[in-house]
Amino acid sequence: MHWIAWPLPLDDAVASAACAGLAAAPAAPAPAVGWWALRFTPRVMQVDEALLMEVSCVERLWGGRAALLEQLQRACPRGPGDAAVVWASGATAFIALALLRLALAGKAPPPAARLPQALPLQLLSPLRPHVASLERMGCRTWGDLQALPRAGVARRFGAAVLRALDQALGLSPQPHAWLTLPERFDLSVELPALATSADALLWSANRLLAALQAWLQARQQGVLALEFGWRHDLRRIDGVHLPAGQALQVRTARPLQDLAHLRRLLAENLARTTLAAPANQIRLRALETAAQPHCSASLLPPGVGAEMASGDGPGAGQGEALHQLLERLSARLGPQQVQGPVAHADHRPECMQQWRPAAQALAGAMPAAPAQRVPSHAALWPAWLLRPPRRLAEQGSRPCYQGLLRLLAGPQRLEAGWWPEAPGTDGVQGGQGATAPEIPARAAPALRDYFVAHNDAVGLVWVFRERLGQGAARQDRWFLQGIYG
Repeated sequence: MHWIAWPLPLDDAVASAACAGLAAAPAAPAPAVGWWALRFTPRVMQVDEALLMEVSCVERLWGGRAALLEQLQRACPRGPGDAAVVWASGATAFIALALLRLALAGKAPPPAARLPQALPLQLLSPLRPHVASLERMGCRTWGDLQALPRAGVARRFGAAVLRALDQALGLSPQPHAWLTLPERFDLSVELPALATSADALLWSANRLLAALQAWLQARQQGVLALEFGWRHDLRRIDGVHLPAGQALQVRTARPLQDLAHLRRLLAENLARTTLAAPANQIRLRALETAAQPHCSASLLPPGVGAEMASGDGPGAGQGEALHQLLERLSARLGPQQVQGPVAHADHRPECMQQWRPAAQALAGAMPAAPAQRVPSHAALWPAWLLRPPRRLAEQGSRPCYQGLLRLLAGPQRLEAGWWPEAPGTDGVQGGQGATAPEIPARAAPALRDYFVAHNDAVGLVWVFRERLGQGAARQDRWFLQGIYG
């Protein structure tokens, strides 16, 4: 077995917050300490001031011990003033912890040939209450204690001292309390100082966001919706009763683990939120998560290819992904101000696309109704539709558009349900309340015959003949509906 002892992340946030005039950021919640290490090995436990990781079972998966240590150094959370992380390794958990304590104290470890017998007694936590007594007996190292008569040591100091020494030397098994992840992410912390502004809340939320990222990475998931809430310190102001707290929800179009983007989204939403009273507690919980798709390594240099568009590849750091930009703009301007097209199953060409808020458009949140199906012949329809359709001139009952049109294919008849009963609703206009001045809305069913037409001036176009009336009162009108590329 091979153990790595890693110091718990240092917290310089309090000092930095005091200099900035903000509320101090709380320390990471106790259940979340060490979650970041679970993405590297399932065998992680917290002992005193360190995280202990058994990595012999996963070293090969990370490309060797050196590669694993490099990944750990990159992923370890650090405060703004933290220097390089000091770590230690050993054959047992207690040996690794003892070497880490020596390194943190700035002392050189004993020669490898004398390990672990030359380690001082105070480096083993269960021996610390008895160090003074043992030193008066001339016992200063683990090896000195091991050389004493076991029966006498047990009578004088208790059997727990010998049991701890045997576990540290690897002579007896050591029980481990492994860290585990909860099924749902829901953490809350008390603030060390009252937060009176959105900036102070965002500063305090950084630790919870970091814990959320560690939870997502360990579970290989991405967040789609989260809720950030805070509890009010006051019950009422000027005689007006206040709610117990406030909360806001943040949604993403794709499963996301990016801490920087989550912080930006939260900042944009908090910027439009007014605190009813100072807050003394914050809470963050994940409302919806999904499996995070794995990305294959690209053969192209960083910044070239589809990685720039996806925002997930090695080159994603050189630019912001489209869905992240739309989410940030929606949070800043309001969801109704940033819209995108959403496919909708309908037999009417103009109703096959609807405009919805960009977050819904990116997430595909507008599924087609089960009873509606896109017709199979829709694949032959042009991709460019005119809104509204353009009335065409006629010559001998034949349509004209920059010359006489020759009908190549058709008719294809579509009828019933074409027009809404009132103008400006979701019908032929298909977009944000536009009206069609050429074709008035009516309650009666409409009848259209579609044709593919052509002439040398415009190429292929899609036209329809609208049939009005019956018998002698019948009147046909021609309209240009679409243009082929």
